[in-house]
Amino acid sequence: MVYAIMTFNMLIWGLNTVALKILVQYLSPLTMQSLRIILAGVVLFFFLLWRKEWRKPSLHEWRYLIGAILFGVMGHHSCLALGLEHTTATNASLILALLPLSTVVLSILFLKDHITGLRAVGITLGLIGVIFIVLRGSGDLSSHLAGDLWVFGAMMTQAISFIFIKKATDTMDAKQVTSLMFLCGPLGIFTISLFLHPYGLRDFTTAPGWIWVIFLASSVIATGMGHMLYNTSIHRLGPGQSAIFINLTPFFSLVGSVLFLGEQILASQIAGFFLISAGVILGSGAVEERKRPFFQRPFLRPAQASKIEKR
Repeated sequence: MVYAIMTFNMLIWGLNTVALKILVQYLSPLTMQSLRIILAGVVLFFFLLWRKEWRKPSLHEWRYLIGAILFGVMGHHSCLALGLEHTTATNASLILALLPLSTVVLSILFLKDHITGLRAVGITLGLIGVIFIVLRGSGDLSSHLAGDLWVFGAMMTQAISFIFIKKATDTMDAKQVTSLMFLCGPLGIFTISLFLHPYGLRDFTTAPGWIWVIFLASSVIATGMGHMLYNTSIHRLGPGQSAIFINLTPFFSLVGSVLFLGEQILASQIAGFFLISAGVILGSGAVEERKRPFFQRPFLRPAQASKIEKR
């Protein structure tokens, strides 16, 4: 059941990249992102109230929450929206696929995680994959370079936010952390949009009705429900297995880009996809995780591990 939920969640997130590409063509990117995310935050907030799982964060916890809000919401979603204005959904999905590798690199730098030979090879393959995507097989920089750089910034800011989220979730429920991020972060995005796109709200009055359907689905289903499903499922999987599931997201994005946007997939992008996929599996530790005895895998509680080891 957990595997089925994770696969379905990756499908939702993959198609959400396609949805965002459509939305930024009709709505002001930053205004759209701020309203879309805060709606998801409100849905999560009332869900937690209904479950009686809401509590007031301490001042110590707010230190990490602020970092998660600045990087995980304001930085990530602002860069993603601005990037999708100038690049294809295909390129965006492939660059975002570097997220597990970037998280590994940051964990090595800031959380003192160790690096092995396989991980180093995986990180290198992932970077080569991005080069294939940006050059697009022509030997010249892509005409979508500005958008690609914005999306790369979105990927990096989200990776940085994982460091703060890791610290915040040591003492707080992951669903509450997500809800607070989605409630507070959009306020900053909306403030920025007032300077960059002062008339962004007007776009909502002129957008066709079917855009509202995509907007609500992206907000409530992909962002709100998607993160809730992810947070309730990820603790049951090891880091290696979760990385493999995350790698399904760009695949679904590629399929959605062809079916719904009519985008063409180039040979260099296919090569980049396989390089990044191999890089994620090696660099995230998936191969090493599969080699470890089952009772030593970190997603098991100590009591569970000791019982299995005795057997």
